[in-house]
Amino acid sequence: MDIRIEDILTPERTLIDAPVSSKKKLLEYLAGFIAEQLSDSSADDIYERLLSRERLGSTGIGEGIAIPHCRLKQCDQAMGVLLRLMEPVDYDAIDRQPVDLVFALLVPEEATEQHLQVLAMLARNFSEPAYREALRKAPDAQQFYQRALSEY
Repeated sequence: MDIRIEDILTPERTLIDAPVSSKKKLLEYLAGFIAEQLSDSSADDIYERLLSRERLGSTGIGEGIAIPHCRLKQCDQAMGVLLRLMEPVDYDAIDRQPVDLVFALLVPEEATEQHLQVLAMLARNFSEPAYREALRKAPDAQQFYQRALSEY
């Protein structure tokens, strides 16, 4: 089963100009935003799970992209949150470049194969320079969402 971005991302979870100033603030922002989207979830729990994954190795994949992700029992299907940051932040990325595009991914605790498929699809999309450029140049959140759905 091929997973597409529109299966996990909604316009409501696609935000531009996220006002964060550090990796920690970014993860806190994401956790708070996701907790508002998922009933029975806590921002503290989501933050700790995202942070635990970062401790294993940065999810900053290079070229200004980060894909923080974790498993969450309150999640009944994969869900994504796409952010374009107001200002790039130091994220300990593999290429040491600051991050300005973030796709946070949450998956159910048991969704191992789906988790890997979604991460692979995101990495493929973000590896395309035209895809990254289109996202960075989107004039508003609606265009940002539409461009995120594009195939490259």
